[in-house]
Amino acid sequence: MGLLVEVKNLSVDFDGKLVLDDISFDIEEGEVIGILGKSGAGKTVLMHILRGTERIGNVNGSVIYHVAMCEKCDYVDVPSKVGSKCKCGGKMEPLSVDFAKVGLFDEKRKAVTKRVSIMIQRTFALYGDDSVLTNILNSLSDVDYKGGNDIEIAVKILDEVNMTHRTMHIARDLSGGEKQRVVLARQLVRNPFLLLADEPTGTLDQINADIVHNVIMESVKSHKMAMVITSHWPDVIAKMSNKAILLDEGKILDIGDPDTIVKKFLEESDTTFVEKPESFGEDIIRVKDLTKRFVSVERGVVRAVDGITFDVKEREIFGLVGPSGSGKTTTSEILMGVMPPTSGEVEVRVGDEWIDMKKPGYMNKGRATKYMGILHQEYGLYPHSRIIENLTESISLDLPYELGIRKAINTLKVAGFSESKAKSILNKNTYELSEGERHRVALAQVLMKEPKIVIMDEPTGTMDPITCHSVTNSILNARNELGETFIIVSHDMDFVTNICDRVALMSKGKIVKIGTPEEVVSEPMDRELASYDDGRAIKLDAEQIPDTSNVDGEIKNDDMTCT
Repeated sequence: MGLLVEVKNLSVDFDGKLVLDDISFDIEEGEVIGILGKSGAGKTVLMHILRGTERIGNVNGSVIYHVAMCEKCDYVDVPSKVGSKCKCGGKMEPLSVDFAKVGLFDEKRKAVTKRVSIMIQRTFALYGDDSVLTNILNSLSDVDYKGGNDIEIAVKILDEVNMTHRTMHIARDLSGGEKQRVVLARQLVRNPFLLLADEPTGTLDQINADIVHNVIMESVKSHKMAMVITSHWPDVIAKMSNKAILLDEGKILDIGDPDTIVKKFLEESDTTFVEKPESFGEDIIRVKDLTKRFVSVERGVVRAVDGITFDVKEREIFGLVGPSGSGKTTTSEILMGVMPPTSGEVEVRVGDEWIDMKKPGYMNKGRATKYMGILHQEYGLYPHSRIIENLTESISLDLPYELGIRKAINTLKVAGFSESKAKSILNKNTYELSEGERHRVALAQVLMKEPKIVIMDEPTGTMDPITCHSVTNSILNARNELGETFIIVSHDMDFVTNICDRVALMSKGKIVKIGTPEEVVSEPMDRELASYDDGRAIKLDAEQIPDTSNVDGEIKNDDMTCT
């Protein structure tokens, strides 16, 4: 084994604002490095710098790949292959390429990036209207594979990620965990020697996250890949990595044993929460015998929501929990009026009147939706607008400038920013923020319209524990001070326990149980585990996967989601 990547005194800034500050570390062949850090620490920027396929800010220092390259066909492999024979008969010679020094279109740099893959947080990167098999065949086409046995190779790769039972399913119909395994399969087509996994399970429930983690680790071992993984779950870093890095505000605070790094990271987290009230108001939402059915060519009639009944009281924080695919998000979209139910009743109280959410029009469900806000799991901000514009103009809030600034700062504080941080980001564009910071700005965008009912779909999906704690207290404060009602859709059991007053556990479209978080959350995962596969991948040797890294032609951007 040899030194694969050498990061030396790396600094990255955007218009003079440092996001990575003089960091140095090494990546060995086959090594798994975990990166921990609060939202905004610079984790995602570092991953894209290592990927090397796009220009990221102003880069100083070195990011040196030490590899072996065939003098005859330009095939690139790990440094321990120096001196060996290539499959074409040529000799593997040593090569060092500094991504910080050579340009994006340098031929040697491009040859190295063909053997580096990335799984981007919150992005499933699939062709949503195509089958699982077609998604893998598209990846083989993207790398210009000409082996002649495309389908056989695609099926073998799907075997490895334990997805052959979904080969003909349309990608958009898969659960989150299944989508992420197909994403991994698409990356394995590249036969990478380095996998960059940026929050690969940030939006998944614990069961699906464990399955994906197991499949990733099996793939890392079978392909003898190195991996750099970021996660907002410290136990993932402790379990999966050989070495861990603690990153804070662009600086490396510590490198070493994962358990030690995790302990140091968690010591910064305050565990005190705002107190919950002992009583609530009258019912504000009523749901009775709610059903939503979809028709799928591949799966027939799908009962996404199957006859559920519950109520939510004014000022209550009500949770919908359960594994991916249990019907939580569909239920929340019906409550918001953006999706009609197949049957059943949904009513929302406005003042003293009950509004039937099945009836369209401004004087019917429109009267309720104007007082409702939703934060979707796949939220969207205007990328070329400043934060202040996203919080005011982009949602049609016509406020005097000074009042808009004041309201934006106060709302950002509710969403988990400190006052000084809130002021500092108002004139930034969204691409200058971390993923976790963008998520909190999206939450602030919803709260700016002063809704009486707020529905949040996975609000802590990519947040570290410290940021999650801050947002938990912010939501509790908003409820206590403003009297808002919240419906939380989440798989994060710790978050649900800390924030919710009552919880409904959903499974396969039905509500299994309603009660306090302690009553419901203590057992659901054990009960649901039997309905999921155990994540054991069918193992293949790396030699069984086609070598697609030295093909001619450009590799298409595999980081885009196609739906």
